[in-house]
Formats: sequence, C-alpha cells, structure tokens
Amino acid sequence: MTTLKKGDKAPNFSGVDQDGKSHQLADYSGKKLVVFFYPKANTPGCTAEACDLRDNFERFQANNYALLGVSADSAKAQAKFKDKYEFPFPLLADEDKSVIQAFGVWGPKKFMGKEYDGIHRTTFVIDEKGIIEEVISDVKTKAHAAQILK
Repeated sequence: MTTLKKGDKAPNFSGVDQDGKSHQLADYSGKKLVVFFYPKANTPGCTAEACDLRDNFERFQANNYALLGVSADSAKAQAKFKDKYEFPFPLLADEDKSVIQAFGVWGPKKFMGKEYDGIHRTTFVIDEKGIIEEVISDVKTKAHAAQILK
C-alpha cells in the first residue's frame, strides 16, 4: 500500500484520460497538482468527492492547482461520469493500473465482510517541482476540497 509520503518525489506517471489525451507529471510542472484516486466512477462516494472538487474548482484554479482524477474504469465510463456531472478536470482511465500502482494505492480492502483487492481512496498533493506536499488517505468525500485547500 501507499509508501509515498510528504517530501518524496512524485512518480513520473503517464496515463490517458476519458478523451484519449495523454497526461504525465511533466505536463503539470509549475503548477500544484491534486491527483485523486477513487474506487469507481458513478458510485455514491466517488460522485460526492468529485462533485465537491468540481464545486470548488475556481478556488483551486485561483491557487494555481490542477486536478486529475484516476480510477481503473474504462475511458468510456470516465467520459460518462465526467459528462454527467460536468467535471472541469480530466479523469484518467487507468485500466492497466500503471498509475494506480506507481502511487501505491492498490491493495486489499474489506467491504461488508468480504476481502478483495481494489483502489484505496487517496489523494496526493504535488508541488510545482514534482514533490509530494501531502498524502490524504482519510478522504472526507463531501468536504474533500476543504481538506486540500486548508
């Protein structure tokens, strides 16, 4: 599970969003980047989290932040999710889990007594130089922007 911590260099990830556009760490040099990992598009917790970030998007922009959502959903599922809720930020379709594993957020989970492997809801705040400024593993889905923009 997540071994990355504050002060570590962010993984030099590369992934494709809902429209097939490539995104990598270098694209965000000079900006603060919020990379939020969520278990599944269009589920209640993930929707609450992404909508809270959307509703505070102007505050993020005003503070030189870019946002990037990531899950293992297909590009089609991400596009539906993005369009349905009008998210102003890209959603990576990390079907091969390369970005998810680079950040160490894939691992055993428990839900309703069952154990399985999945994405742990985690957010990384990366500074303008590609250094991790904060790792948020206790994500409050309905107030996530406040956790980042303190």
